Amino acid sequence: MSPHPLLPPWVTWWQRPFPDANTLLVHGRRPALVDSGFVAHAEDTSSWARTRAGEIGLVVNTHWHSDHVGGNAALQARGAAIAAGAPEAEAVRRRDAGCCAAEYLDQPVAPYTVDVPLADGQVLRLGDTDWQVVRTPGHTPGHLALWQPDERLLVVGDALSDYDVGWVNLALDGPDAADTALASLERIAALDPRVILPSHGPIPADIPAAFTAALRRARRLADDPQGAVWYGARRIFAFALMIRDGIPADEVEVYLLKRSWLTDAARLLSLTPQALTDELVTSMLRNGAIVKREGRLCAAAEHTPVAAQPLRVPYPRAWPAPEPRRSAGT
Repeated sequence: MSPHPLLPPWVTWWQRPFPDANTLLVHGRRPALVDSGFVAHAEDTSSWARTRAGEIGLVVNTHWHSDHVGGNAALQARGAAIAAGAPEAEAVRRRDAGCCAAEYLDQPVAPYTVDVPLADGQVLRLGDTDWQVVRTPGHTPGHLALWQPDERLLVVGDALSDYDVGWVNLALDGPDAADTALASLERIAALDPRVILPSHGPIPADIPAAFTAALRRARRLADDPQGAVWYGARRIFAFALMIRDGIPADEVEVYLLKRSWLTDAARLLSLTPQALTDELVTSMLRNGAIVKREGRLCAAAEHTPVAAQPLRVPYPRAWPAPEPRRSAGT
C-alpha cells in the first residue's frame, strides 16, 4: 500500500469497500486507529494495523454503526483502548439494548466497551499528534469528526463522502435529525480543511466541490422528510444484502417484515409494511441498486464477501457486563 500523496508520512489510509468503513492508521509512540471496520473482517483489520505500526494503543470510533466498530473487540482484547463520543460511550458502558443500533438494523457487533468518552472540543493524542474532537451529530447522535489543525486533516466519518452524505434515522433520532446533520456539515465546512478523510469512497480531490454537493444533498434531505426515510431504507437494505451474500428471493419479504427499521419507515411514510416492502424491492431492482442472481437478491455495489460465522454474535442486550474501565490516557 503506497503512501497517499495528500497525507503526511505519519498516517496510513486504507480505502475499503463495503461492508467495511475506511480505516486511518496514525503512527507514533502510541499508534492509533480511527474506525475498525466490520466484525467479519476484524482479524484482517488487526493484522493490517499491527504489520504497519505494531500494537494499537487506541481506537477512535467516529460513531457506533457496525461497519465502524466491528474490529473493536479484537483490538481491545490485544490491549487497545476504545474512544467514542460521550453519548454513545455511556450507552455502550450501560449495555443499553439499543447500542450500535445493532438489533434495530440487524447488523452484528461483537461486544466491546468504551474506555475514553470524548467531548466536543477535547484534544486527543493520536500517535504523536494532537487532534480535536468535533461533535457532528446527525447520522447518529454521537457522531464525531476529528480535526488535525497543523496538517488541516479532517476525518468526517459518515457525514459526507465524495459522492453522498450519511443517511439519517428520523424514526429513532427525531424529525430534526436531517437538520442536525446539515448543521454539522456547515460546521466542519467552516474549518476549511486541506484534506477530507471520509468513511466510504476515495479522498475527495476537490474539497469545495465535495462540500457544496454534500450541503446540497443534506438540504434536500432536510426539506423532504419522506425522501430521507426512503434513502435510509434503501441504504439499510443494501447493507443487509451485502453482509449476508444476498438473501434468497423467496425469503426477502419475510426478512423485511420482521425488521423494526422497516416498520418504522412504513409508519413515517404512511404505508403498510407490506406496501413498503414491495416498493422497496421493486424500485431497487428497477434502478439497479440490487440484482437477482441465482435465485438470490444481492447488492449491486462493490463489497467484500462475508462469512456466515461472524454474523452469529449476540445483540447488545445479551452482551456480558463490561470489564472495569481501564485508566486509558488521552
